[in-house]
Amino acid sequence: MARLKQLAPRVGSLSSRVTSVGAGPDRLKRRDQVVAWRKWYKTAEWQRLRWDCISAALFTCARCGTVGESRDLVADHVHPHRGDRTLFFDAGNLQCLCAPCHNRDKQREERAGSR
Repeated sequence: MARLKQLAPRVGSLSSRVTSVGAGPDRLKRRDQVVAWRKWYKTAEWQRLRWDCISAALFTCARCGTVGESRDLVADHVHPHRGDRTLFFDAGNLQCLCAPCHNRDKQREERAGSR
């Protein structure tokens, strides 16, 4: 039991030395830039645009053809907007994707630079 009491003070001192993987000056700069446009997803304009995109696609993923519920589908930007407001709210730049296709396949392609 005595050893467990000694462990607690040591664990507290570790937290200041532990950093997240990949956290560096470049990553932090990108994160600060991203925050500015993230609030656009909370606007009523985006919610309407998202619903229009998903319902126009008849709740079907453009990649795999899976039919799902609206909470399982994503209105994806065909061309990444990268903070450009006009491209973000452009209905012609949206496609309906299921969450796995968006979060796995599409993100991998964008990171590789193929889109």
